[in-house]
Amino acid sequence: MSNQYSYFDTENNGHKTFELPGAKPHYNPDRPGQVEHICLDLALDLANQRYQGTCSIRLMPVRTGIDRLTLDAVNLNIQEVTISETPQPFDYDGERLEIHLTQPTQAEHPLTLVVTYGVEQPQRGIYFIAPDAHYPQKSVQVWTQGEDEDSRFWFPCFDYPGQLATSEIRVRVPKPYLAISNGELISTEEEGSDKIYHWFQKQVHPTYLMTLAVGDFAEIRDEWNGKPVVYYVEKGREEDARRSMGKTPRMMEYFSEAFGYAYPYPKYAQVCVEDFIFGGMENTSTTLLTDRCLLDERAQLDNQRTESLVAHELAHQWFGDLVVIKHWSHAWIKEGMASYAEVLWTHEEYGAEDAAYYLLNEARSYLNEDKTRYRRPIVTHVYREAIELYDRHLYEKGACVYHMIRAELGDELFFKAVHTFVNDNAHQTVETVDLLRAIEKATGRNLMFLFDQYVYRGGHPDYKVSYNWDGDSKLAKVTVTQSHVKTTGEKGNEKELFDLKIPIGFGYKNGEPLKTFTVRVNQREQSFYFAVGEKPSYISFDVGNATLKTVHLEYPVAELKAQLQYDPDPVSRIYAAVALAKKGGLEAVKALGSALKTERFWGVRLEVAKQLGKIKLDQAFDELIVGLQDEDARVRYAVVETLAHHKTPESYQAIAQVLEQGDASYNVEAAAARAVASICAGKRNEPLDEGDAIARLQQVLNERAGWNEVVRSGAISGLSKLKTSEDALNIILDYTANGVPQPLRLAAIRAVGSISTGQTPGNLERILDRLSDLSAETFFLTQVAVASALGQMETPKAIAILQSLANSTPDGRVRRVAEEAVSKVEKNIGSDKAVKQLRQELDQIKKENQELRSRLEHLEAKTK
Repeated sequence: MSNQYSYFDTENNGHKTFELPGAKPHYNPDRPGQVEHICLDLALDLANQRYQGTCSIRLMPVRTGIDRLTLDAVNLNIQEVTISETPQPFDYDGERLEIHLTQPTQAEHPLTLVVTYGVEQPQRGIYFIAPDAHYPQKSVQVWTQGEDEDSRFWFPCFDYPGQLATSEIRVRVPKPYLAISNGELISTEEEGSDKIYHWFQKQVHPTYLMTLAVGDFAEIRDEWNGKPVVYYVEKGREEDARRSMGKTPRMMEYFSEAFGYAYPYPKYAQVCVEDFIFGGMENTSTTLLTDRCLLDERAQLDNQRTESLVAHELAHQWFGDLVVIKHWSHAWIKEGMASYAEVLWTHEEYGAEDAAYYLLNEARSYLNEDKTRYRRPIVTHVYREAIELYDRHLYEKGACVYHMIRAELGDELFFKAVHTFVNDNAHQTVETVDLLRAIEKATGRNLMFLFDQYVYRGGHPDYKVSYNWDGDSKLAKVTVTQSHVKTTGEKGNEKELFDLKIPIGFGYKNGEPLKTFTVRVNQREQSFYFAVGEKPSYISFDVGNATLKTVHLEYPVAELKAQLQYDPDPVSRIYAAVALAKKGGLEAVKALGSALKTERFWGVRLEVAKQLGKIKLDQAFDELIVGLQDEDARVRYAVVETLAHHKTPESYQAIAQVLEQGDASYNVEAAAARAVASICAGKRNEPLDEGDAIARLQQVLNERAGWNEVVRSGAISGLSKLKTSEDALNIILDYTANGVPQPLRLAAIRAVGSISTGQTPGNLERILDRLSDLSAETFFLTQVAVASALGQMETPKAIAILQSLANSTPDGRVRRVAEEAVSKVEKNIGSDKAVKQLRQELDQIKKENQELRSRLEHLEAKTK
């Protein structure tokens, strides 16, 4: 990070730094030449989780006289390196393969390196999945994951995104397994009990997008414009495949038009694999997805995450695969657009209000990370490992920046700029400046001011907006404060100001269009006066809500009620609901209760339900309970979650009834399972029976195994809220055992950390022992769950396990999560808790010493 923006990333403004110890600037290495083609010829031994083969790399040297080449190659068994069948001497340290060329390079004279190598029991890059004693139903599969720099774990290469080459993979697998890879299948041949698949990718792409997936898959075929669109899933899940991915051809049509470039590859395959460590990965023409995205009929009701995931990975075929980032620091170009593509598709499929609400939740996701985790510029080349960049700043803030560009340019020019960017850079690498150049070329606009404020530095504006009406002069006064800037005049604070044009609208109940004025907000506090003729019913700050911001409205109740009812923008109606709830009082409750019944858009009803829960009046409960009958499962879910905060017998009965009767939605049932325990744990007025809650949740665990274990995971999460219950702890611990379905087991591991804060010292030791054992497991998702559990604890002993996990894990994401969890534990303990903890541990030692002394005296008495 450059010093120019370093003040945005300091502890002084209340934000933790992104840069952990060991972070340093990263640059692409010098290029010895252009990689033109990579060919892998592999024979897989599935039974022994190993393979043998060759990697051939054709390189066009950039200059004469290069006498050594260095390839990335981690934990490979390198047997031989040849050029034109002549062996080349090499040194290999387990991470870098340094080849000493017997003939130095000649510029523009290509050479082909052939590396013969083998791999046994790999831990990264390529994953062998197989049944075991605990999970005998698991499929036999092999799949790869290259991003960010993990291709080097399964073949030797120049492993960074700046090199683009064509590629082919020829792979031998036992029948009846299918092998799927990039590009076109140019041949298959059978040899005895094996089958050899030969895939060829004729368009250039980086090493991290080369892929291989092997399994006994069902193959479901679709098509778009004569090109095959294929879904590969476990046999027996064909209907789930169509339900989950069936919109792909329509998406291909839509994105081809939106991005101004027809889908560029010969086929599009989506392969759903077990134990995948991401949601999905956009390998060129062959996306891998987690099999947990496959929806059954019931899950389809309230789960659009699968549809968004399918859209996200498909959009990457343009942004990321066709147009490739030159360096990881510019990954927002692809991840931001793929995330924004989720918004674009939501608009196409479900309409403007759904899209606006989707974008709001993208913004909230980033805002939460900025507030609770760290603040950073979107573009930074200072980190420990590139994978650390793959966060909410990259995805969701990136999406919001694309939307701001769109608002600034208008739809026509925005899409013209996108078309220019894609067409000018197809099959090439790009940096952020290339996007700016494409915008300027297509529209004549220089958006550097926007990139400077939102991309090259951290943060966003926090606005406080107040309103007054002057009846005598018929003027509306709107005062805008950039509340994130504490005081002006102090060194550095001026730089934190944002300089943006914000549209402010005035609306009337008669349904007339908003009277909108655009003002320039660039000071800490500014008052604007508007001659609007007659007193407006409501005020709409940032009409269209394109600006990435937080906003705190300080309007009178009458104006907020009118905005909640009449503002055409669902996001503005949501802001009004939030402001009303802050006012509190019976008038706010009635307004929100009315909106919960009459508001047309489910997203606003959902938010209204949440806000009703924040008003501590009995009438709020009466208004909220009506929402349990809402037609939309997502609203019912929010109502149940909100009722969990009303710690009363009435709330308990209402939720227990939902749990007993069931709901069409898995998510609603899961929320009800959490809520019965939550209410019980925070019981107020009349005592509630903890045993009743445990019995209800035990029944759920016994009877409601279903899609991705959503409902039973809800029950486990519920049990973790009964902090002092040993019975609840015992049940949760049982579900951390091997053999428990993986999603449920992961939920139980996280829950062990949550319940720990109210347990006895003896039970705390049991929890720590269990998490210590689990931390030794190598599966990525298990390690993340263990770190999450330990991060919720309030004992210094959790820190030692976390530090051990951080030191031993091969995964940069786990390392970061574990290190951040250490900070959480330290915060959880605090100075008072630390003293209390030390006292407890001292008492325990005294007690143990006393027991030892009495046993010693007893032994001495016996011997005498």
